[in-house]
Amino acid sequence: MIDSEKLLDVPDSFGEITPPGPGRLELDELMAQLVERAQEVMTTQGRLRGLLRAHRAVAADLSLEVVLRRIAEAACELVDASYGALGVIARDGRLEQFIHVGMDADLVSSIGHLPRGDGVLGLLTAEPRPVRLDDISAHRHAVGFPPGHPPMRTFLGVPIKVRSEVFGNLYLTDKRGGRRFTAQDEEMVLALAASAGVAIENARLFGAAQRRQQWLQASADIMRHLLADGSDPLDLIVGRAREVAAADLACVLLADEATGELLVDAADGPGADALAGRAAAAAGTLAGRSVAAGRPLLVDDAAAEPGGSGIGAVEVGPLMVIPLVGAQTRAGAVVLARRPAGRPFADSDLDMAATFAGHVQVALNLATSRATRDRLLVLEDRDRIARDLHDHVMQRLYAVALGLQGMAAAEERPQPAGRLSTYVDDLDATIREIRSTVFELRGRRSTGGPGARARLVEIVEEIGEALGFSPRLRVDGPLDSVVEGVVVDHLLAVVRESLSNVVRHARASRVELVVSVSQGWLRAEVTDDGVGLGGTGRRSGLHNLRSRAEELGGTFDVAAGPTGGTCLRWSVPLP
Repeated sequence: MIDSEKLLDVPDSFGEITPPGPGRLELDELMAQLVERAQEVMTTQGRLRGLLRAHRAVAADLSLEVVLRRIAEAACELVDASYGALGVIARDGRLEQFIHVGMDADLVSSIGHLPRGDGVLGLLTAEPRPVRLDDISAHRHAVGFPPGHPPMRTFLGVPIKVRSEVFGNLYLTDKRGGRRFTAQDEEMVLALAASAGVAIENARLFGAAQRRQQWLQASADIMRHLLADGSDPLDLIVGRAREVAAADLACVLLADEATGELLVDAADGPGADALAGRAAAAAGTLAGRSVAAGRPLLVDDAAAEPGGSGIGAVEVGPLMVIPLVGAQTRAGAVVLARRPAGRPFADSDLDMAATFAGHVQVALNLATSRATRDRLLVLEDRDRIARDLHDHVMQRLYAVALGLQGMAAAEERPQPAGRLSTYVDDLDATIREIRSTVFELRGRRSTGGPGARARLVEIVEEIGEALGFSPRLRVDGPLDSVVEGVVVDHLLAVVRESLSNVVRHARASRVELVVSVSQGWLRAEVTDDGVGLGGTGRRSGLHNLRSRAEELGGTFDVAAGPTGGTCLRWSVPLP
């Protein structure tokens, strides 16, 4: 039988707990360190996974704008930042682009203009190395935030380099949970920035290849248009150049050979209608300097340059000028501009635009050659017409006139004889007009432009609209082949002034203008059947006609017409 008291009699040695020895403590510490290291490994593994996701996101597209935004978004996700931005550095060290994430559009609109690289952002540009701050407002370069800007405290910024050159900066602010950015965050963002540089370079190369293809396609379109005898090649040139260069305004300037000014021959974009045909001084302007030097020119702000852009009063910012210099074309330039404060053109844009300008020059040379060919064809046709008129029509008219003259001499009855004499006079006048036409056709072979006779016809038609009937015009002699230069200018001014006087004062129903060239003299005679000169009123117009004659060593007189009215005679010797 078991004694319960003996069972309850426990030795004193069982009542004491023996503390663990030194081996037990080391094992616990090792287990704790192992758990801590495991957590660190898991955290690092999570960060690496995040970095790989960021790499994949950045490299998933070849559009530069999309790549830049994805870099900013991936950086925020990688280090758990509330706000992120990527600033692209311009040639002057300022920020030409600022891609931001974390703020909605309404908040951005209420803040106003985007940062241009002042304060701490500018410090990162001046010294391209990582910057990590626990309180951005406490930094000595801090300039504060504009009204409406959300408060920001912690800051991490790293440069992004493309081929050892700083492309821009990556800015991250406000790590979530009020935490600070750590050295590990900095290392992760630096690793992202390294891969971002490669992605940016790939996107830039892809974009440059696309733009080059667009420039080549534009050149091919222009050449195809010209080879198909298309009209207005300059309009197509400026339209395609503006489209491909993403410019707000494009125009072609061609030098005026007489004045040396640059004329806007074609323009496309806002304000283009007001620019067309305007003249700009070549000396001192950006366009004039580029044309004179024969070298392309690229500026970020035309308004800040001395002399201005050279394309009139239109305000522009970034500007490219590509000169056109060719043996068959007038000196000129293709000008591409963006609005003030617009994104500057890149050096690659200038290279591709210069190649395009070379194709434009070839196109203009082709157009000039075609115009010359067409003009020669017209002149050859005029020669043929003049020869046929002289050799066939005039000879037949001479024969008819001689026959009628013989019949009139043999006719004894006075009435039929007088009628035949009238026919002879009419044929003689017709022969003189045909001879004048022959002289005009042959006299314009050298210039191909409108001759004096054609310009006289234009003046007569213009005055005829004011008179209500067409004045009769008769030209005798080789006017276009003999009369030229300043004498033509005086002649046209005299004719216009004389016919204008008839419109204002004569109240005539018949006006005749006779211009003749004979025996070394040029004569112009205007006869009307109006009311005559009348009293001794103001006659400054007649004084001008007389002074023009005396300037050339000639004479001028006014007399009554054969049937009333007035007859003005203006005569000058030919040089």
